[in-house]
Amino acid sequence: MTTTTAAAGGPDVLEALDQRSPTGFYWSLTILATIGGFLFGFDTSNIGSALNFVPYHLSGFALGYLVAGASLGAAAGAILAGPLTDRLGRKYLLIADALIYAVGALLSAFTPDAAVLLAARTLIGIAVGADSAIATAYIAEYAPRNRRGSLGMLQQWMVTVGILVAYVVALVIFKTMPHSAGTLDWRLILGLGAVPALIGLVLRTRMPESPRWLLRHGRYEEARKAVAILGVQATTEDVERAARRLEASEHGRERAKFRTWTPGVRRALMVVCVFFVFQQITGINVPLYYGPHLLGPLFQGSDTSKVATTVAGVEVTAIMTVVNVAATYLAFRYIDRIGRRRLAIGGYLGMAVFGVVAAIGLGLMTGTPRTVVVMIGLCMFIASFAVGVGGTGWLIQGEVFPTAVRGQAAAIGATVDWLANFALIEAFPTWQSAIGLAWVMVCFAVLCLMAVAFVGRFLPETKGRSVEEITALFDKQAVTGAAVA
Repeated sequence: MTTTTAAAGGPDVLEALDQRSPTGFYWSLTILATIGGFLFGFDTSNIGSALNFVPYHLSGFALGYLVAGASLGAAAGAILAGPLTDRLGRKYLLIADALIYAVGALLSAFTPDAAVLLAARTLIGIAVGADSAIATAYIAEYAPRNRRGSLGMLQQWMVTVGILVAYVVALVIFKTMPHSAGTLDWRLILGLGAVPALIGLVLRTRMPESPRWLLRHGRYEEARKAVAILGVQATTEDVERAARRLEASEHGRERAKFRTWTPGVRRALMVVCVFFVFQQITGINVPLYYGPHLLGPLFQGSDTSKVATTVAGVEVTAIMTVVNVAATYLAFRYIDRIGRRRLAIGGYLGMAVFGVVAAIGLGLMTGTPRTVVVMIGLCMFIASFAVGVGGTGWLIQGEVFPTAVRGQAAAIGATVDWLANFALIEAFPTWQSAIGLAWVMVCFAVLCLMAVAFVGRFLPETKGRSVEEITALFDKQAVTGAAVA
């Protein structure tokens, strides 16, 4: 691994980190940090394949909670993780998070009744929420400024891979053991998430702690060792000087908590929270969560059994998740070149256009033309989200806050995201029954246009800036009240 030296009197340790070229270790560390993203995708999507075969009698609310309850648990997990990760560190919360994932998956597989299953889904949700509050903040605190977008985007890419794997696993299980769908199959689908969770639990113990968090807490020798692992050789004096500069950049000469929640931080939090609300209420999770249920009847063949209908829906949803993975890879490749703001605007515009295309297919067509247009509309709707919206939200959540409150602020943003997710997924069945899926897609398109207006007005471009420079940018905008140029 190549190293950089922080020269005395010259660039400090954080500047040396920001100027690094990511090595293989950086990428492997980021993949390890985003294992939770994989589990996030896997464990929130696998219920869609298992739903038709869960043998317990569930009321309408309980059935909705089985699908959306993980999102509600995620809101709780995110808000709990915020103060804990700022107090205890990023690394140990990520380790605990992997353990919670594993316990939740195993409880889902071996559940004796509906109550335990609902509790297990909530527990998984807590892990999802905690991970969403921590992972991108952790990555932002060691990633070089010119590749922070690509490294941070791996979180969203791993989410999409997890969703795809969930549907592939379900297809393999249903096709291999179709006669066990109501007994063994659904338990395997829900329980296999414990395997990557336990692998992540072991491997995360070898991760270095966030160097910025260590500096902020005066743990200079540990910080020196952490930056050495990341390829920056520094003395204890270099590290102490970097800590003083970090404190000054965050208005931290007085450590009182109110000094860290500056008008700029509050503005950044508003931008992140509203972005997350739009990210959810524009409808991305409807085809991904309800896909097998919604699309199975449209694409089934002559076999109308429950297993055949479910498999047809899972196959179609799996195709859409392949599009999701591929499009997220494009975002990963180009977000540091094109920028967060332009990609977000383009993504929401694409969602608006193709939401209307899907609505036309659903509402005005029949037969094969309907099938083709709906698939094109939904696939491109998902692709637009993946390129410009999905990863962008999680990336800005990790990079726009100062170190002192990054965990808490990121957790608030993640909580808002998951509450919006829960509200949409819980309300969708009633909404669809009232106006039909086609008109729901039209509503999503209108919300996407509102999101374009918001991003254009309030989200500044953050590519190529250090996390400290981004904080200063929001502080300046808060003072002047200026719109984004």
